[in-house]
Amino acid sequence: MALVEICHIYISRGHNFVGHHGLEPDDFPMIEVPTVECVAGRGLHGDRYFDFKEEYKGQITFFSLEVFDELCSALQVARIGPSAVRRNVFTRNVDLNEFIGRDFEVQGIHFYGTEESRPCDWMNRAIAPGAKEFLKGRGGLRARILTDGTLHSTAQIPEQVG
Repeated sequence: MALVEICHIYISRGHNFVGHHGLEPDDFPMIEVPTVECVAGRGLHGDRYFDFKEEYKGQITFFSLEVFDELCSALQVARIGPSAVRRNVFTRNVDLNEFIGRDFEVQGIHFYGTEESRPCDWMNRAIAPGAKEFLKGRGGLRARILTDGTLHSTAQIPEQVG
């Protein structure tokens, strides 16, 4: 398997859309971090899905940076960052759908790809009308974390002041 490049890593302390059907979303930001601790069977330390449910199939989510760029171009969206799709790990040069139903490894950590992280109706609001339809079949990957470890991003993240 080719080396998977991690371009960005995001976590959020709370849910903006889960459990909000018919209601306004919350306003928990996605925070870019240079590293994140993966805890087997539990999720990403500090993220909203950490210990969310036993055997939860979305303990971590992956998304293609190329798909994000195509989405922005197709919908003519500017000034929006990858965090808008609310996925955890952004990769480059890998077909994430190939990992559905398979074990795979990234930076020495083992995962199991459970399913596509299907886009929902909120995508049209968070990104632009048409986002949900555009992302069908390319919404990213949900996975379970099989071994503990730390993922590292290649992004240059400015230090937070305050």
